[in-house]
Amino acid sequence: MINIQVRDESGKVVARADGGVQWTAAFADLDPGGFPMLQALVPYGDAVFNHRQVPLLLAELDRLPAACDGDWVRQARELCRVVEQGPHRYLWFVGD
Repeated sequence: MINIQVRDESGKVVARADGGVQWTAAFADLDPGGFPMLQALVPYGDAVFNHRQVPLLLAELDRLPAACDGDWVRQARELCRVVEQGPHRYLWFVGD
């Protein structure tokens, strides 16, 4: 399970998703050219997005294949808004 959080510049967790991303092979099958932000997600590592990358990530979530969809998408969108609302906030996908 990949957990989703918003952290500030000191690393303090500002907000977090109730659930997380259940990793499936469908994520590995995403086209790197069409999904460069989501290509950063791996099941056992962390991926961090800053306020300039969040709009790109949101655009990718809009066209995400059904095989990768789930409640995590809604929660990720909410946390993207948290990143956009404050300075020095980062969206973290934290792998196991």
